[in-house]
Amino acid sequence: MKMEDNVFNDLPLLLAVPRAAQLLGISRAAAYRLAASGDLPVRRLGGRVYVVTAGLRELICSSVCQEAG
Repeated sequence: MKMEDNVFNDLPLLLAVPRAAQLLGISRAAAYRLAASGDLPVRRLGGRVYVVTAGLRELICSSVCQEAG
């Protein structure tokens, strides 16, 4: 989807969980719960948890496509 691609173009490859939560419009705690349950695509580096931007984009695009279809 073009609009989502534009939103994600300026983002780094990995996002801190609070930033991903902000983009999703959910609380930081909810984002960490989704990450822990495996519903958000995450990578752990140096004890920190990051959301993979490409995986987040796919997750959002697939959700939007299912709602539209």
